[in-house]
Amino acid sequence: YTGGQCGPSCRSTPLRYGEEVWHDGTTKTTIRAENEVEANREANNYKFGFRKWKGNVTERPIQDRSDIVKELYSDLSTVKPQAGSVITFGNIVYVFLFGWWISLIYFLICPVMFFTICGAPYGKLCWRMTCFFIWPFGKSIEKASDVMRTCVKSPNCEAIPEETDTEDISLFTFPSIQCRFSTYVWLLLGYPVLVVVHSLVCVISWLLVFTIPVAKMNARILGTILLMAPEDIHIQTPDKTRGYETKVLLCCYRAFNVYYYKYTVQGINIFALNLLPLVLVTLVIGYTDRGHRYFSAETCFALAITSIIPLSYYIGMGIASISAQSNFAVGAVVNATFGSITEMTFYITALLQGHRAGSKCYEEIVKAALTGTLLGCILFIPGICMVIGGIKHREQRFNSRSAGVSSALLFISIGGVFAPTLFSKTYGNLMCESCTNTPGNHLYDPLYFSTSPLVYTISVMLPAAYLIGLIFTLKTHSHIYDIHISDGHGGHHVVHWSRWRALAVLIVATLLMAACADLTTENIHVLKAVTVSPLQYFIGVTVLAMVPELPEIVNGIQFALQNNISLSLEVGSCIAVQVCMIQIPLLILFNAFYDVGFVLVFSDIHLWASIFSVILVNYIFMDGKCDYFQGTALVAVYLILLAVYFFAPSPRSC
Repeated sequence: YTGGQCGPSCRSTPLRYGEEVWHDGTTKTTIRAENEVEANREANNYKFGFRKWKGNVTERPIQDRSDIVKELYSDLSTVKPQAGSVITFGNIVYVFLFGWWISLIYFLICPVMFFTICGAPYGKLCWRMTCFFIWPFGKSIEKASDVMRTCVKSPNCEAIPEETDTEDISLFTFPSIQCRFSTYVWLLLGYPVLVVVHSLVCVISWLLVFTIPVAKMNARILGTILLMAPEDIHIQTPDKTRGYETKVLLCCYRAFNVYYYKYTVQGINIFALNLLPLVLVTLVIGYTDRGHRYFSAETCFALAITSIIPLSYYIGMGIASISAQSNFAVGAVVNATFGSITEMTFYITALLQGHRAGSKCYEEIVKAALTGTLLGCILFIPGICMVIGGIKHREQRFNSRSAGVSSALLFISIGGVFAPTLFSKTYGNLMCESCTNTPGNHLYDPLYFSTSPLVYTISVMLPAAYLIGLIFTLKTHSHIYDIHISDGHGGHHVVHWSRWRALAVLIVATLLMAACADLTTENIHVLKAVTVSPLQYFIGVTVLAMVPELPEIVNGIQFALQNNISLSLEVGSCIAVQVCMIQIPLLILFNAFYDVGFVLVFSDIHLWASIFSVILVNYIFMDGKCDYFQGTALVAVYLILLAVYFFAPSPRSC
């Protein structure tokens, strides 16, 4: 079943997991999933108000994956027929980064073990490992017994016994005290040094991501091979005539693999996993060095804002996991509750920080971040997805009717959010200049009291419009999307995160996000200390606005590469609509209960940049087709607006 009958104009395109198939003359979209949970995740991506998620939430059988992905998860225990040369750029880089000094450490340990007399067998092992680590590629490490067994089983192979030293045989063949003593000497003098060396290499190569094979190789050496009896370790040189695969203890062909950006651990992308320790480092540094005795405010700010990236990823994956395993009502509640938690934690902590400091500058930075998120989601995310997707696919199509719904909601959102600004620009200044010299004093401004009811009215109407959009797209007019999920997906599946585990991750990530946001706003005065004051606007609309959205940008690009530009466009539209219809009303509600001085009046540059962006993107989305040229136009306009912000003067309150 592939979603019903299709007319003569239907495009015959083979289905792949997660790929969208458009049928000419219709708006039918057929998606294929591996199991029921993945089918729910794919369907949720097309639902209005649900955050889009590209990654799998269930384990994919390794046998069903491509050869490139299979190689990523290899345990380096298979000797394969050599298809090409092992002399590659990555392997040469390995020699300069790791190989020479690892070999040097083994070379230095070698005479130490020989000087102990009883540790001589381990000295021989160190010499062999010295030669191995300078260029380990294509070589294999096997058990001596396995070498003979392989030789017997392999065709055209002759077993040639090696000459052995009788003293070595007497030392290791019989369980004597001398044998046990040599092992103790090795564990006391040689192995601890190598633990430090190989652990350091493992950490460095794992953090570099693309050199993970080096980390796997060193982990196998440290955890298995160095704990074996030295006479059992046999190092084989490359055999170019071997035409079959065999299992060994260790065999590595490449130190560098560019495809490791796809690598996951328990469904967690390797970059998000490697950035997780940065969150802990940020919290320790931020809360133990508040006086900046050891780390500058700039360093603390950079660490805090960077730590938001992995936390945004974990929140997104938690939302997708719960939504895929739950019904629509639970998924909608989770998306509405946690979908905007990343941005809201920053906005609220910044407003609280400004309230405590008695400065309106923090409010202006929040408004700059809000506008920057709008501009980035309206212009940059669709634009960069069109460019990258258009390079791979000549022309991409999307559902113009569903895009029209998002465009209409964007118009409503922008109109509602900037209505108080237009009101204040039309009827006078909001700030009371004749009352006191206190910055931001509006206690006796008649215009403020006439604007506040308008703000509260809008804060009610925007969520109502959002709710109507949900009902329209998911209930009464769901045929606009016409999503069909093909049958035949397997019944057995193993989820990476259960519902309770995903909920726990959401709660912990939210708490850590609040702490990182607090450190970001605490050190945000670095923006006021920069030599070029207009950078406050620029950093607000770029760094503070787009860094939390980096996981969403990556999702959008991945959708575009799979010729699923519809979801790429929906990624940006969904965030922009949530900013206007959920986040800003929540800020107004928060300010109503705890007055932090947040006034929904934006500067002229925010107003006209947002209005111009919405008009432009609606013009581009009209025909339901896109290419890299249209994407370039959107990105160019975004960069022009950033240039305007870069040279714009700072707000008066800053």
